[in-house]
Amino acid sequence: MKTIALAIATLLSAPAFAAPSALDRVYTADQNTNTISVFSPASNTLLGQIKLGNARPDVLSPLYRGEINVHGLGFSPDHKTLIAIANGSNSVTFIDTATNKVKGKTYVGRSPHEGFFSADGKEVWVVVRGEDYISVIDPATYKETRRIQTDLGPGMVQFHPDGKLAFVVSSFTPTVDVIDVATHAVVKRINVASPFSPFLQFTPDFSEVWMTHKDVGKVTRISTQTLEVTGVIDTGFITNHLAFATVGGEVRAYVTIGGENLVKVYSTGKEARLLATIATGALPHGIWTSDDGSRLYVGLENGDGVQVIDSASNQVIATMPGGQAPQALVYLSKVAPSADDRSNLVPRVNQDAHNVPFKATAGEGKGFAVVRNLGVVDAMEVFLYKLKPNTVYNVTVGSQAAPLGSFRTNDAGMANGTMIGPVRTQAASDAAVRADRLSVTEAGASTAVLVSAL
Repeated sequence: MKTIALAIATLLSAPAFAAPSALDRVYTADQNTNTISVFSPASNTLLGQIKLGNARPDVLSPLYRGEINVHGLGFSPDHKTLIAIANGSNSVTFIDTATNKVKGKTYVGRSPHEGFFSADGKEVWVVVRGEDYISVIDPATYKETRRIQTDLGPGMVQFHPDGKLAFVVSSFTPTVDVIDVATHAVVKRINVASPFSPFLQFTPDFSEVWMTHKDVGKVTRISTQTLEVTGVIDTGFITNHLAFATVGGEVRAYVTIGGENLVKVYSTGKEARLLATIATGALPHGIWTSDDGSRLYVGLENGDGVQVIDSASNQVIATMPGGQAPQALVYLSKVAPSADDRSNLVPRVNQDAHNVPFKATAGEGKGFAVVRNLGVVDAMEVFLYKLKPNTVYNVTVGSQAAPLGSFRTNDAGMANGTMIGPVRTQAASDAAVRADRLSVTEAGASTAVLVSAL
């Protein structure tokens, strides 16, 4: 009888949302296709996409009206509303999660990045990264009600569940703004390791905020009680997002390392320790945990899909194709009316991506490219690192005299950009002369610094 009583007690004390239900959904914000991909975590399948705009390069028309660069995601406390932030068209789109229908839209200032509902669900705060403020929106009227001044380039905001404080990281300033939610006033600025942070998340007990530093490959920990930095972790090249899961009674942190195609797992005690590394697809970006902590969902920015990690074994157990260049990712429980509901979703609009890693011929240079078919043309996005600062580099296919594109590195020797053109046609026409070779060469030089098979 004691065994039965214990089993019943255990059942009753289980989380309200147990692991992946057929009514749960995973969403990604797909920057290149301007879609929201909707996945079933119960069956590990793509159900379809919410189309908010056209795929590149159709967005280049002067008469274009859809959303551009769908990038950020947030949601209401009751999970009934999903918000999607498009930083190219400066929009916040409100989506009904039960029907997948757009129910409202707000346009804000230059280049918003992320947005989130306040703990009571009465306000939506959207960070306007291209400027220096937060746009506060009434989710009932979809109207901006005020602006909160911040440091330059706010990158993301999250609310402590007690409703008192909000934490805002920056993409251009090495500080975190702590804001009193009731007064909308900045009450403290915390100095951090670098000026580029795209993401922050609370630990499960809300005692700390962990924030990523994409530019220097670090994670900073901040106490929500003392509002002081408690530690900095060296994580790796292109540190993107992070999530937490409790495994065997221990809270672990999962950090997406885009430049290494890894999720790194850390302990969360006083001194964080690296516990495991999990190999993923190309350029892991967004990550979120299922409510019971048994699964983690990872968006692959250059893999155009989502991978599922089992937290007990640290193994990738499924891969789901999705939209082009997924950025933010969230997991919402009990939102769908039925298991296979596909209301107002369209079939996948894009094909799979082709990833091209570069190898240095000399020096420390590194980089990679991703090629995506756009119909009659291709898009090639190139990422270059550890090259000469403030220097022009050309990207060529085979022995073509004219480069596909040219890039100038910044002060840190980094560059990133997209070229649109007939990459496959050029490669095919040069079949006799190393058509398979993709090269990065300093302008005016004859020897490539980076090469790769195309």
